[in-house]
Amino acid sequence: MLELRHRHRLRRKEIRKLADDIEAALGVRTFDEGAAVDLADAQRFEVVVFDNSVVAVVFEGKAFLTVRGLLRWPASRAHVSIDEGAVKYICNGADVMGPGITGADPAIREGDPVWVRDTRHQKPLAIGRALAGGAALASKAPGKAVKNLHYIGDELWNLGVTD
Repeated sequence: MLELRHRHRLRRKEIRKLADDIEAALGVRTFDEGAAVDLADAQRFEVVVFDNSVVAVVFEGKAFLTVRGLLRWPASRAHVSIDEGAVKYICNGADVMGPGITGADPAIREGDPVWVRDTRHQKPLAIGRALAGGAALASKAPGKAVKNLHYIGDELWNLGVTD
């Protein structure tokens, strides 16, 4: 069970940097400078709490939306689309395999954080780290393509934030 520790309110300047990082990675504007945004430690991740929901995680100093954050602010960049047959595996924590990919943002570089969506509904299912560039991901090469870091139903998804 994940537990939030060392939760503290961010300053306007920190909120602006956080929102700018998310906008650069995903092409979506999230919260304003005046919003009440907290940062907390959740064992494996540093998490961003907004409106009592964990909406982002911090990877290597850069913020990236969680699945809940992506549902709240639909993104247009850094996505990997998977076929319907792979959905149940991804939602159980499996890494994304190359043959299950139906499309990917060509701007993705190896090591970038990405979000995984299903082809039919275009809804986020998971976030992970790309193990290849966008063109290589879309080519359906065999083997692992995205390391799954957070998915619907995991501890981070189920983390209830209470004051």
